Amino acid sequence: MKGVKVSAELTINDPEIFREICGFRNENLKYLEETLSVTVGARGNKFLIQGAEEEVSVAFKTLKDMERMIKRGLHPSINDFHNSIKIYSEHLDLTFEEAFVETILVTFKNKKITPRSINQKRYVDAIRDNDIVFGIGPAGTGKTYLAMAMAVSSLLQRKVNRIILTRPAVEAGEKLGFLPGDLAEKVNPYLRPLYDALYDMLPFDRVEELLARNVIEIAPLAFMRGRTLNDAFIILDEAQNATREQMKMFLTRLGVDSKAVVTGDITQIDLPKKSESGLVEALTVLKEIEGIEFVFFDKTDVVRHNLVQKIIEAYDKYEEQVKK
Repeated sequence: MKGVKVSAELTINDPEIFREICGFRNENLKYLEETLSVTVGARGNKFLIQGAEEEVSVAFKTLKDMERMIKRGLHPSINDFHNSIKIYSEHLDLTFEEAFVETILVTFKNKKITPRSINQKRYVDAIRDNDIVFGIGPAGTGKTYLAMAMAVSSLLQRKVNRIILTRPAVEAGEKLGFLPGDLAEKVNPYLRPLYDALYDMLPFDRVEELLARNVIEIAPLAFMRGRTLNDAFIILDEAQNATREQMKMFLTRLGVDSKAVVTGDITQIDLPKKSESGLVEALTVLKEIEGIEFVFFDKTDVVRHNLVQKIIEAYDKYEEQVKK
């Protein structure tokens, strides 16, 4: 019966794992209590969870999964608790393997990159199974970072011979002509987030070597015109700022044995008002084509700082009030 008060006990045999699950000053347990309205007692090597039946089940499964994550070499944060709670509140029947798939990539810092939400899992599976995938949703949902991890993994496994990363050189309130330097220096700030992701996954010297050999190429979207991209993993980032002509141009660059991932947030379009977003148009034009898949993220998939999700929610609420 809904709302029935129950208790559950979970034993963790490894004391180091037990302490890590608790977090500094039991902050992880406190977060679990506040989020699910349960009480979690930690004594010896046991957790005692009390509360409503549904919430206790979610808390138990979350704590059990944190143990499994640590045993796999992952170190759960508050965000991992948040994502696990969110997943099991909606899909309690999922197994750990279904909720958190195998590691995509182990970085040079020994950091394991894995999906952290159901939509992220769908996204990674879609990239594996399709040649063109669109990842659409707000900032912080892992669209670009996971695509980059899949690209680097494909390169290291020699599934592709090169990675091509591109973005439209359009940002709110900025024009290239007003920036100092030559063309390369003008466009570099627009491409910096792609460099940041690369340097997080590969050693600096290795990235520089791959860039010098054009094994990894980072360029503005306009530079893609007229090319055929074979045996490559191609990522178009910030695609909401691609015009309809640029989007068609980009998608028709795909060559033999290549894969393309297009990421963007259709609520953050910086194009002039008269220009239609190619990403928005693609949602209608391409939705029936087999081999192209669209994966949609929302604010519940945010995997940055905990405050990012709250900020997105606050702006959504404010914009709704303004519209009214």
